[in-house]
Amino acid sequence: MSDKRIMIDVDHVTIRFNMASEKVDNLKEYFVKLVKKELMFQEFLAVKDVSFQVRAGEAWGLIGANGSGKSTLLKAISGILKPYKGSITVNGSVAPLIELGAGFDGNMTARENIFLNGCILGHSEKFMQEHFDEIVDFAELHQFLDTPIKNYSSGMRARLGFSVATMVQPDILIVDEILAVGDYKFRKKCEQRMQQLLKGGTTLLYVSHNISEVKRLCDHALWLDKGVTRMQGDVDTVSDAYMEEMQK
Repeated sequence: MSDKRIMIDVDHVTIRFNMASEKVDNLKEYFVKLVKKELMFQEFLAVKDVSFQVRAGEAWGLIGANGSGKSTLLKAISGILKPYKGSITVNGSVAPLIELGAGFDGNMTARENIFLNGCILGHSEKFMQEHFDEIVDFAELHQFLDTPIKNYSSGMRARLGFSVATMVQPDILIVDEILAVGDYKFRKKCEQRMQQLLKGGTTLLYVSHNISEVKRLCDHALWLDKGVTRMQGDVDTVSDAYMEEMQK
């Protein structure tokens, strides 16, 4: 058993959503039915009794088919969702890259959004000014700094978000498939930065359908299947078992 500090402790976590069991065409109809108690919901468990611990400096890949609960679990670890059952304990600062454009205002320019996003992450304006050139250089968006984010492609938004989130060494970095929208050159650049962060002690949670990337970046893996843990442990063992299952 490692004596490294536990950074993330997911203890018997279940995450539930209530899904409307009938079609509602507009917001007015929704509220009328809700007030009259005519709106019926169906319970959906996106994550079911999942437990695992991530220690300092470890890199975990979360793998599984679409709809397996990977992103939902990451949102709960990031504090965006609250578990229905169980508990999640996170020790340290978290830099979450979960949804494209999260923390960005589409009507503001990239220049303005850098400061906005930095504020959301808890950085001062002075700190952001000191790191501004570094962020822009990494994102390679110099000529688009005064363009509104809403006019950016998904790849450009991913560049900017990743650059801001990783300009300092976070205790925990959470990356959920957003780099898949970038071009090959930038994905490699991001992978190199994540490797540097890992060497510096950052703990990584990484979701990707690219198992080769998961194997390169991670030392552990958690395989989720329809919200249930199928396997967890060494990244090669878990990834190989998952790929064998997918090829059947």
